[in-house]
Amino acid sequence: MEIKVTLQNGTIREVLQGTTIKEAAGAISTSLKKNAVAGIIDGRSVDLNQAIEHDCQLEIVTLDSKEGLKIYRHSTAHIMAQAIKRIYGDKGVQLGIGPVIEDGFYYDIDIETPLSTDDLVAIEQEMARIIQENHPIVRRVVPRAEAIKLFEAMNEPLKLELIRDLPEDTVLSIYDQGEFSDLCRGPHLPSTGLVKAFKLLNVAGAYWRGDSNNKMLQRIYGTAFPKKAQLEEHLLFLEEAKKRDHRKLGKELELFMFSEEAPGMPFYLPKGMTIRTELENFARELQRQRDYDEVRTPLMMNNRLWEQSGHWDHYKDNMYFTNVDETKFALKPMNCPGHMMIYKNNLHSYRELPIRIAEFGQVHRHEFSGALNGMMRVRTFCQDDAHLFVLPEQIEDEISRVISLIDHIYQVFGFEYKIELSTRPADYMGSEELWDLAEQSLQSVLDNLGIEYRVNEGDGAFYGPKIDFHILDALKRSWQCGTIQLDWQMPEKFDLTYIGEDNLKHRPVVIHRAVYGSIDRFMGIITEHYAGAFPLWLAPVQAKLLPVSENYVDYAFQVKQSLEQAGIRVEVDIRNEKLGYKIREAQLEKSPYMLVLGENEKNSGSVSVRKRGEGDLGSKSIQEIIEQISEEIVSKK
Repeated sequence: MEIKVTLQNGTIREVLQGTTIKEAAGAISTSLKKNAVAGIIDGRSVDLNQAIEHDCQLEIVTLDSKEGLKIYRHSTAHIMAQAIKRIYGDKGVQLGIGPVIEDGFYYDIDIETPLSTDDLVAIEQEMARIIQENHPIVRRVVPRAEAIKLFEAMNEPLKLELIRDLPEDTVLSIYDQGEFSDLCRGPHLPSTGLVKAFKLLNVAGAYWRGDSNNKMLQRIYGTAFPKKAQLEEHLLFLEEAKKRDHRKLGKELELFMFSEEAPGMPFYLPKGMTIRTELENFARELQRQRDYDEVRTPLMMNNRLWEQSGHWDHYKDNMYFTNVDETKFALKPMNCPGHMMIYKNNLHSYRELPIRIAEFGQVHRHEFSGALNGMMRVRTFCQDDAHLFVLPEQIEDEISRVISLIDHIYQVFGFEYKIELSTRPADYMGSEELWDLAEQSLQSVLDNLGIEYRVNEGDGAFYGPKIDFHILDALKRSWQCGTIQLDWQMPEKFDLTYIGEDNLKHRPVVIHRAVYGSIDRFMGIITEHYAGAFPLWLAPVQAKLLPVSENYVDYAFQVKQSLEQAGIRVEVDIRNEKLGYKIREAQLEKSPYMLVLGENEKNSGSVSVRKRGEGDLGSKSIQEIIEQISEEIVSKK
């Protein structure tokens, strides 16, 4: 019996019932059969040997696709688990889960011996043997009772727990390769021999199923690529990322620190505070030019405010609470409700709108300790928040202005970015009609500006759809920073009004907006983006004065005074060290300018200039170097 298969390009092919995915790929082309690793039938991923039993939509998954690479890496995770079992024995190690993650995979294992880098080398060698043995990877579906019996015999308590927690109607499948069997939904590569290039990266601790009440397991991270050249390129990328790690650079450059006394809460050191202040002042001035008013709202407010705003229902698990005078208060996780209160403080006319209020507001959100990551994931951070209270007919123009502001700021930092339109989530607040209107408004702005974007279904905020800006750093990593959210719900919740032309009360619409997002996280991002070599206008120390010997320290302080009077941030290296040593130290500190001071410079009232990335620029008068540095600071190059 023949059945109809609709391919991804819309072509319909007729095949015999029972034809496998691999056979169907071969019927299309020999090269497709060669490159195929799996299939997708009516949206469900399946193995190559899966038979096609009915009319369906079929996609052939190849190794050069995103889905194909995931399958390749997932199979490599199973090979790693098999190697670990071979080395440490069935009784010596119990397996948890081994999913694919961005750029690789991991496997959580319960093992008594703490694993080291040397152990990873031994595991890699055993993996290479398993690949060489080229075992077929075969799926079999088993009844629940049989699966339980099998994993009891294998002494796999973590697998048994997973089976117990699955719904009764779940189809349980086991993948076999050689002597190794694992509980897995699949799909997988047809055989172990198809893995060509892999690398185990590191070992970390991880609570079983992410719950701190559970046992701590060891998590082995790895990555895999179809080609050796791709793996080598990725490993070079990881080395570069390691050099740029903001936690490492933050410590070396004395920007910020962390303490066990306040987990996930950054301490800004003087040099880091200088950068943060520059970031704030840069945005503050641009906002002033665009008619924003700056405000400040309390860190802690009565819990009834958060119930009124909807944050209690949607966000309480991430909030911190305390009692004050027998009343429940919450540290703010967002600035929005405070800004609604400020708007409501006065009566407003339609002539006043748009009203734009901005705040560099400190917020607190509870994150699991295992999720904390330097400045990238913290428990308290500063949002560069703004809320625009607008008339419905002002929405598109105001959003266009915000997009222009965000674009300007990102260009100064040299960031490319991509835009995402995030639509109504499952836990949305308010009516479908208003959500449809809000989504259409955002889409209309993007379309009218000719901006390329992708739609991210269901990822909007609970009170409104949003436009998210994903910046690309120097290593082409993506970070979501800027956001624009359109909100009809908060004005309703807080009964916000303005008096219209008809002398009646009307509801304003609120546009939520952030550019940096979290200033703390943005600092982490730019530290890695610039590899700690901040542009002159941001650099904590803009010029390092290097007297050749102690005889020229007094002259160095005279020069320092002149530069500081011109608003330039300066340090003097007064140590009795050789000049070469001082220059190397200043380079390690990534100082933009190094000004060398000796006999000639003192006699002529000049400095010998060395610039980061350019080297020796010769001798300049103090006034010349002040003008050069000042001009560069103003232009933000």
